[in-house]
Amino acid sequence: MFYIFGFYKFKKLTRLLSFKEKFNSILKMNSVRGSIIISTEGLNGIISGEKKDILKIINRIKKFYNFKNFDSQNSSTCAFQPFHKPKIKIKKEVVPIGIKLSKINKKKTYIEPNKWNSFLRKSNIKIIDARKPFEFNMGTFKGAENPNIDNFRDFPNYLKKISKKKPIAMFCTGGIRCEKATNFLLKKGFKKVYQLKGGIINYLKNINVKSSLWNGECYVFDNRVSLKHKLDLGTYIICSGCRKPVSKDEKKSKKYQTGISCPKCYDKLSNSQKERFAMRQKQILLAKKMGKEYFFKKEYY
Repeated sequence: MFYIFGFYKFKKLTRLLSFKEKFNSILKMNSVRGSIIISTEGLNGIISGEKKDILKIINRIKKFYNFKNFDSQNSSTCAFQPFHKPKIKIKKEVVPIGIKLSKINKKKTYIEPNKWNSFLRKSNIKIIDARKPFEFNMGTFKGAENPNIDNFRDFPNYLKKISKKKPIAMFCTGGIRCEKATNFLLKKGFKKVYQLKGGIINYLKNINVKSSLWNGECYVFDNRVSLKHKLDLGTYIICSGCRKPVSKDEKKSKKYQTGISCPKCYDKLSNSQKERFAMRQKQILLAKKMGKEYFFKKEYY
């Protein structure tokens, strides 16, 4: 069983290259995989491996940058390793919105998962799903509105159109996108901005399906693809043709071909692409039959 740990921390950071070189080696040495993004504004990551190794690495990260706690963290388990390899990236922002954030703004209000339902049932609240449209279509909270933008950098343009009169309740997968969006709104003079603490992942982990206001599944950026309540593995898979999530119903379509296409991309792919993907799938199946690992691996994070 693999232990999966997600986290983020907003804090002014230096020695980014030193961190990358040091922890690339540490991750590989401990057979830990996943992704960590570091920036001068903070870090954001999700890693997977044996629990003892994950906890050891997390303590070393805190020690390296001299802090005691993450702003947010979540954990889960999985029967298979959801990441292909360790990856550390240095970026301008941990979440690209065009606004740097070096610390959490204490003025905003977090809503715990056990209070989220009653909060959403209040009248005159604008509920915003801060994720991408395809994530929203896979699952969301009742009454939520999606900005319908594919690039998070365009999110401020959507936020500028929102009235300051209504209280705003925002949520995203793990909370970090809402941190940036909330900071933007507070700077623009919004007074009542709230966010789901720990994001959807925290809600699904702690709220029983019978009392839940969540409909559908939650997309995650790794080979688990989607999660349900109690963070059980979801039903979606990834199309090898377009790398978009494919539902159970879409798999029944004649346009779905394992390793080749799905209804979203079948009509967009050229014949040569389909032939190439079919050859690749044939090689994957052949390698599997021989008990070997095919060199081609897709990464979804």
